Amino acid sequence: MKPSHTIRPVFDDPNLVSAAGLVPALRLAESAGLYDLLDELSVSSANAAAKSAAVIGGMLAGADSIDDLDLLRHGGMSRLFAGVRAPSTLGTFLRCFTHGHVQQLDKIGADILAGLAVRVPDLIAGSHGREGIAFLDVDDTIREVHGHAKQGAAFGYSGVRGLNLQLATISTPLAAPMIARARLRKGNTASHTGAGRLLAQAITTARAAGVKGQVLCRADSAYYGWAFVGTAIRHRAWFSVTARMNPAVVKAIASIEEDAWTPIAYPNAVYDEAEDRWVSDAEVAEIPFTAFTGRRKAEQVACRLVVRRVKRLQPLAGDGTEQGELFAAYRHHAFITNSILSMIEADQRHRDHALVEQVIAELKDGPLAHLPSGKYAANAAWVAHAVLAFNIARATGVAASLRTARWATLRTRIINIPARIASTGRRLVVHLPQHWPWASSWELLWSTATDPPTAVAT
Repeated sequence: MKPSHTIRPVFDDPNLVSAAGLVPALRLAESAGLYDLLDELSVSSANAAAKSAAVIGGMLAGADSIDDLDLLRHGGMSRLFAGVRAPSTLGTFLRCFTHGHVQQLDKIGADILAGLAVRVPDLIAGSHGREGIAFLDVDDTIREVHGHAKQGAAFGYSGVRGLNLQLATISTPLAAPMIARARLRKGNTASHTGAGRLLAQAITTARAAGVKGQVLCRADSAYYGWAFVGTAIRHRAWFSVTARMNPAVVKAIASIEEDAWTPIAYPNAVYDEAEDRWVSDAEVAEIPFTAFTGRRKAEQVACRLVVRRVKRLQPLAGDGTEQGELFAAYRHHAFITNSILSMIEADQRHRDHALVEQVIAELKDGPLAHLPSGKYAANAAWVAHAVLAFNIARATGVAASLRTARWATLRTRIINIPARIASTGRRLVVHLPQHWPWASSWELLWSTATDPPTAVAT
């Protein structure tokens, strides 16, 4: 491509918009109850629902800071949307939030997810029947921040100064992950802190969103403890948690007979960070195990210990040649589970826990590129709005038949589409680009967002 030399740019058209896809996206959210639920916010700020919707709309269009919310105020946006506010107004609004208001917004996010699941039935596909299965993945991450005015910022396990975000996602073998619950915490908070309460809320949210099948709760070794496992058991869910290599686990692994190991081959290679290489095969075995034997009897958990072992690379000799193998050395990866899945499937399902990292990456590539305020509660409110925006974007993608598309892809193809506004009678006509490559997807979204909901068979 080569730009023409006859171009003369002029910013003078009041009828152009750069994010016409916000119309069906927010119409879809409205049909799921967004505006009615936001009216329940008790934040001490006038028109709180309109301001909250403006923050969500800005995030859907790509805003990752308060100043970026100004992208809603251009061209004909005020003709398409009521209640657009200036960034300074929205920043003041976010600073009005308290911890209790953030919890209100978290509850609204859970209710919106349930509404979206009704409006877009395939949002959590494969979990509505009793024979289905859904995965709840819990993890946390550090969002690095700068400046001494950031409340709650501290050095956490990653060695950087920031704030800690803990979240739980819902996914199925047929559906991309949605965020069930999320919370912002101080930067030096331990990963497992509050895991039990978060998981309980996430399971409740999943059930409210229509998950009727089995729930498998997955987490890494940071969550290896009674708080997480006990919560899963109390809610009659399966758990699958990476085991810490404590003496009891090491002893159990050592007791596995050599003929108990079953070779497996990965359809796609798995990257082993410790060995700094790609691995395409391994061996798996399992053994009965009792976890948390240091706790009282009622909190000791009889379960399965599933172990995957990968052969270590042999070191090179001093002259750079490959040494002969005197004996095989292995790296072991173990997890505990109470599922009735086969050993091979249990290992595969546990490794799929890495899906939660995709959600974290999408958030950091979007609204959580920054935590924009110096006030902790304002940043917590920003995170809660980001969760709402993420789930609306995911529902938008499913409705547009782009169920596996990432948020950045949806912004490019569906949301940030330019348009020109014209009036005819009492209606607005939005003229979209001719030959837009994803026009059919956009029209599918529009139909879902504007048509009456499908009647539920009884």
